[in-house]
Amino acid sequence: MEKIIAIDVGLKRIGVAYTPNKSVVIPLNAIIRKNRNQAAEEVAQVLKEYKADILVVGIPKTNEEMSKRIKHFVNLINFEGKIVFEDESFTSAIVEEEIKGKIKHKRDGRIDSLAAKKILESYLKRLS
Repeated sequence: MEKIIAIDVGLKRIGVAYTPNKSVVIPLNAIIRKNRNQAAEEVAQVLKEYKADILVVGIPKTNEEMSKRIKHFVNLINFEGKIVFEDESFTSAIVEEEIKGKIKHKRDGRIDSLAAKKILESYLKRLS
């Protein structure tokens, strides 16, 4: 069974989600981004820790500049597995809507990891 990690790359935080079995998707702690290299290293550690086979990366098809930045960032990650880009236009906005009033502190990374969870769910839906 392939283990999959998804990331939602932001400028300040990187949301992370995981599925061990392609049915349950678990949001993990977001990675606080101090600089590109540190963030890429932390993503690589998570991939290793969860023995991930696939990395799904959210990419905004509607924002070319951000897409370029994300692809550059992904190149910095030391990972031997398969990398898949999944359109994530609007996932953060959707998550913000869904949790309005439920999560008060927006900067703790939970929204970012819930966005990563959405990206992973959308990828799994496409597979099935």
